[in-house]
Amino acid sequence: MPHLALVTLVVRDYDEAIAFYVDAVGFELREDTPLGDGKRWVVIAPPGSRESGMLLARAADAAQEARVGDQTGGRVGFFLYTDDFARDHARMRTAGVHFIEQPRHEPYGTVAVFQDLYGNRWDLLEPR
Repeated sequence: MPHLALVTLVVRDYDEAIAFYVDAVGFELREDTPLGDGKRWVVIAPPGSRESGMLLARAADAAQEARVGDQTGGRVGFFLYTDDFARDHARMRTAGVHFIEQPRHEPYGTVAVFQDLYGNRWDLLEPR
């Protein structure tokens, strides 16, 4: 049965992106394989995620560099689910993650929008 395995996130630098997503957001580094010419196959995923993750791809040209931080035109483009919003929100804030709003309670769950180090918007969401 097909499933979504990876989503690409264009980044400025592999190491700074790994540091942010692993140290601040709490993802696991699943793979970091050199491909030659400075390219790497870098896969991160939330802990416990078995079938999906993100491929961090360093921008290779000016057109890709222009999209870093604005891959969804300013909309929330990524949704990080949690089973304990208060715990993860506090941990991420302590680690320096910038939340652009206060947590709010919606019919679908508790949510707050944060920005990654490039400005991409994410929802931290604990579903009801």
